[in-house]
Amino acid sequence: MTPSGLGVATLRHEQTGRSDSDTVDATLAASGDAHAFARLYRGHVARIHSLVRRMLSDEEADEVAQDVFVRAWQKLGTFRGESAFGTWLHRLAVNVILGRRQTLGIRRQRYLEGDAVLETVPSRRPTPELSMDFEVAIERLPQGARQVFVLHDIEGYRHEEIAEMLGLATGTSKSQLHRARMALREHLER
Repeated sequence: MTPSGLGVATLRHEQTGRSDSDTVDATLAASGDAHAFARLYRGHVARIHSLVRRMLSDEEADEVAQDVFVRAWQKLGTFRGESAFGTWLHRLAVNVILGRRQTLGIRRQRYLEGDAVLETVPSRRPTPELSMDFEVAIERLPQGARQVFVLHDIEGYRHEEIAEMLGLATGTSKSQLHRARMALREHLER
C-alpha cells in the first residue's frame, strides 16, 4: 500500500526544517516505508484508541482506531509538517470519529435541549461498587455532551474549534459542556 502524494511530504518536510522523529517517520512513511508507519502507529495508537473510546464506545474503539490509521496512511501526503504529527493525527482521528457517528445515525440524537440531558444520565451503576470510574461516568453522558466534554476538557479544543468540527454554534458547544459537567458532578456525588 502506497499513500497518495508520494514524495510531496519529503519536499515539504525539507521546507519546514522540523526534525522530530515523528516528522521524519511521517516523511519516510509518505514515501512508502511501512516500518516508519509502524513506528508512528506504535507511538500513537494508545492515545487514538482512548480518544475513540471516549467519543464513541468500547465496542467500536478497535475498529475505528484502525480506520484512523488507514486514513492516516492514505493522507500522509497531506501532512506538511507545520504542526506536530500527533496534532495532525489527532485532528484526522476526530474527523474519522465524527464521520463514523454520522454513518451510524447517532448525530440525530446528539443534542438534547434544556435540562433533559440531566435526566438521561443514569444515577448509579447497577453493581454494588462504591468507587466510580470517571471513564464510565463519561461513557454514560449523552452523545453530544460527551463529544463536547471530551474535545474541550480532555483534548483541549476551544469552543470555536469544536463548533466548527461538529457543525454547531459556539453557544451550543458551551451549553453542552456545561450540561456535561453538571451531569458528571451530579453523577459522581451520588
